[in-house]
Amino acid sequence: MRPDSNLKINGDRLWSSLMEMAKIGATVKGGVKRLTLTDLDRESRDLFKAWCEDAGCTVSVDQIGNMFARRAGTDDTLPPVMIGSHLDSQPTGGKFDGALGVLSALESVRTLKDLDIKTRHPIEIVNFTNEEGSRFAPSMVASGVFAGAYDLEFAYGCEDADGLKLGDELKRIGYVGDQPVGGRPVHAFFEVHIEQGPILEEAELDIGVVTHANGQRWYEITMTGVESHAGPTPMARRKDALVCAAAVIERVNKIGWEFEPNACATCGMIESYPNSRNVIPGRVFLTVDLRHPFSEKLEEMDRAVRDGVDEICKRQGIDYELAQISEFPALAFNDDCVAAVRNAAERLGFSHQDITSGAGHDAVFMARVAPTAMIFTPCIDGISHNEAEDMTKEWALAGGSVLLHAALDRAEVVG
Repeated sequence: MRPDSNLKINGDRLWSSLMEMAKIGATVKGGVKRLTLTDLDRESRDLFKAWCEDAGCTVSVDQIGNMFARRAGTDDTLPPVMIGSHLDSQPTGGKFDGALGVLSALESVRTLKDLDIKTRHPIEIVNFTNEEGSRFAPSMVASGVFAGAYDLEFAYGCEDADGLKLGDELKRIGYVGDQPVGGRPVHAFFEVHIEQGPILEEAELDIGVVTHANGQRWYEITMTGVESHAGPTPMARRKDALVCAAAVIERVNKIGWEFEPNACATCGMIESYPNSRNVIPGRVFLTVDLRHPFSEKLEEMDRAVRDGVDEICKRQGIDYELAQISEFPALAFNDDCVAAVRNAAERLGFSHQDITSGAGHDAVFMARVAPTAMIFTPCIDGISHNEAEDMTKEWALAGGSVLLHAALDRAEVVG
């Protein structure tokens, strides 16, 4: 096969696989609920394993449950090119978030088998455990262990809302593997994902070439005033923590607008105490999520939030505690891998543009240990983490075909 070949994956077969996988955990509204390490997750893993073995791959599992389906290279001592994503979902998730990346990788390998195309480097399809973090926080914990960001015991100890531990549930469904997690060379990693935003669809483009991933910082703020009776307490005497929180929320939103383009600032969770209709709120818990693709801008947003909270709370006579609970640094993906994605889109005639990932993905952790890039496809109305999430067969074909060519660029076609 020449490097300028217009070879594409089998789009009908990919779509059929996506629809078959979507039956596992299907919801009445057309989405999926396939939470990490549930019986439904086990069912999806079993199906994925069977499909990979039918495609001629050898499947192994590591100690955190990450699955690797290996297609041997002509020099199988070389480090593999990894391609994949995840199969777990949100509680009200869509058919394509994660599954598109795993099944596009499978379809790429199926295409190589159909045409007897050999590569010098082995290719491994990967299904990462617990990318979503919807059952066990934090998200992306298994790729994080693979990359050395978390240790295995930390991951095993993560608990769900019922107090069940990730490690125990991994054993229960039979997916504690014997392979160590990480600690081995990876030649390159590519992940296909729906954009989860509206940019590509609105621009009528087929492919997003992901150059950067947003840095993220999460905060928890507790504001403490004085709860008192809503009737007898004059307005001038109140220390209303909820009013203070409202001003903080407005300020956070303003910061997001001030650091456009590419900035995001969100207050996603609020809890008011005592949460009674005739009591002035005495305490409020609030979360803040800041994102930007450039570290220096994210640092400025951090200072703006801290200064804003301090100024608002002091002005209103409210005590506060602000804790930063997590941080993902802004990331630039590998230039050569990004170029492989861009060149593949151009070779195949797919319209494309450079784009930034606003969400976290397993590729963010993989970039710590291997040259990495991502491929975005459009999704209808930019909707994701929602049962209404949808895409077209043509977009899936484009994403999978670009993945195939990018992987071949790194894996080196033989013959």
